[in-house]
Amino acid sequence: MDTLLHLIQTYGLLVVFVSVLLDQGGLPVPAYPPIIVAAAIAVDQHQPLWPIVLVAAFAALLADGLWYLGGRRLGAALLRLMCKVSLSPDSCILMTRGVYARWGAPSLIVAKFVPGFAAVATTLAGETGTGARRFAFYDGLGALLWAGVAVAIGAVFHRAVNQVLEGLETAGRYGLLAILAAIAAFVGYKLLKRQWFLRELRMARISAGELYRLLEDGAGPLILDVRSHQQRDAAGWIPGAVFVASLDDVGIAPRDEVVVYCDCPNEASAATLARELRRRGFKRVRPLAGGFEAWRAQGHAVARG
Repeated sequence: MDTLLHLIQTYGLLVVFVSVLLDQGGLPVPAYPPIIVAAAIAVDQHQPLWPIVLVAAFAALLADGLWYLGGRRLGAALLRLMCKVSLSPDSCILMTRGVYARWGAPSLIVAKFVPGFAAVATTLAGETGTGARRFAFYDGLGALLWAGVAVAIGAVFHRAVNQVLEGLETAGRYGLLAILAAIAAFVGYKLLKRQWFLRELRMARISAGELYRLLEDGAGPLILDVRSHQQRDAAGWIPGAVFVASLDDVGIAPRDEVVVYCDCPNEASAATLARELRRRGFKRVRPLAGGFEAWRAQGHAVARG
């Protein structure tokens, strides 16, 4: 524990940089506690706070820039991978995409204050073709605001932070075990929350072949496409599908048969919308198993405009 505190006191800026870079890079590493502790120590040692803000903001901007470049080069493939391994898969569903679709780059200013949204938003910025300068401007503002809030908390409550540090230092190895236990509990909670979320989305799916047969027989259901504009324009869509950008766009009367499809792991966006439609009185709503990729992989017709 003494070694850990010595590292923070001696290499505070480096600890802040690494923790923020890992946190914003997608790893379950809490970044706010090191920033708060570094700010509290700086106040006690009568050192300036602005270097902590700049280092934390730079690390966040660097991580976000990598997500942005990945979004530009890999697009939807990177988003699918992110949502598949994310501890917060709910951040990858329709509502999150809808926020960025509605507000665009300015949403990056507050993205870091929304758990799980930051990496998805920066990747969406790259995927949707947001200009590099525009991205850097809004994401930079968001990074500075996010880092500034953490530093302000550490500065204002530096006495309380010092009391906690003194308690941990007195506890010695038990204090370190307490920190490790807290981190393990945080990761465990995220894993448990992920399982709860995926369990809620379990429902009957319709296969691409079954949907094709329904369309061929003339008994085609209402088909809702919940992908982004960019995905729809680039890859096409199932003939007759209605584009839905958010839950607010569903202004249709309940139907007996509705099929919802997306382009995400576990059909998360489609299943979430299907669940909401059932609450609104739709009798039979099913996500398309495998999403649009499954439909296209079987060689069925794709509409383009």
